Amino acid sequence: MEEAFIQQTVVLVKPDGVRRGLVGEILERFEKVGFKVAALKMVWVDRDQVAKHYMDEKEYLTSVGQRSLDDYVKFGYDANESLGTNDPYEIGKMIRHWNMDALTSGPLIAMVLEGISAVEVVRKMVGPTNVSVAPAGTIRGDYSVDTPVLATLRKRPIKTIVHASGNVKEAEFEKKLWFKEKEIHQYKRIGEE
Repeated sequence: MEEAFIQQTVVLVKPDGVRRGLVGEILERFEKVGFKVAALKMVWVDRDQVAKHYMDEKEYLTSVGQRSLDDYVKFGYDANESLGTNDPYEIGKMIRHWNMDALTSGPLIAMVLEGISAVEVVRKMVGPTNVSVAPAGTIRGDYSVDTPVLATLRKRPIKTIVHASGNVKEAEFEKKLWFKEKEIHQYKRIGEE
C-alpha cells in the first residue's frame, strides 16, 4: 500500500548551478529530506535534446509569453520596444530559445529522485520559477536573485539554478527523455529493509 505514495521525479541542476558549485549542496538537501537518488549523471546536452525538454507547444509558449507581458506592464516597461512584439506567443518562443541556449551552455547534472510524494515535495523544495518571490529555505530562494523582467530585458532566461518536474506526467516524460531505463536503479537505503 505504501508503494502508491512513492514517486520518481527528475531534477536538473542547470549549467548556472554547476558553474556556481552548488551540485553537492542541492543533492544534500534532497538526500537529507529522505529522497533516494535513483539515477545521477553529468551531461552536456545538444539543442535537439533540449528542444524535446522545452517543447514547442503554442498554448504553453503563449502562457509563458503572457506572464512576461504581465510583468512588463507591472513594472512599467514596453515589451514591443524591448522585444519588438507584444504577441505573447512570439515572446514565449523567444523565451524558449533563451532557455535552450542556457541549458546547452555547459554541463548539467540530471537526476531521478525517488520518495514519498516526490514530485510535489521536490517542487516545494525547489521553489517557484519566479525566483524573486521564491521563499527563503527553497533552493531558488537561497541561491538565486533574479527577476523575470530583468531576464527578458537582457534577453535571457531567469537564473533558476534547477529544474524539477512539474507533475507526475511530466516526470514520466522527462525520465524517458533524460535517462535510459538501465540508468535508473532500484535499491534499498538503510532503514528501508
